[in-house]
Amino acid sequence: MVPRDRTPRQRILDLLAETRLTAYQLAQRLGIPERQVEDHLVHVVKSLARDPSRRFVLEPATCPDCGFVFRDRTKLTRPGRCPQCRGEGITAPRYGIDPSEDF
Repeated sequence: MVPRDRTPRQRILDLLAETRLTAYQLAQRLGIPERQVEDHLVHVVKSLARDPSRRFVLEPATCPDCGFVFRDRTKLTRPGRCPQCRGEGITAPRYGIDPSEDF
């Protein structure tokens, strides 16, 4: 369990260091709206860019209907529709933090 005396961004960092989670899963564990989690993730990415010992990992969203993988997407939110099959049941991207290979 993540201590409540830490800021939401610190708690997100702690959770993502342990496992891969979606924005919805983070929101549930932190007790804040999913939209706030997505806003915090932008700042978490910037913070980790300055930390050479850790790196942010984004497992991209995928379309279960046709298998399309959103590899080149820069936004951290879930896409609304698949560009290939126009399906809307897109799986949410998952986020994590791994130690950098340099350390």
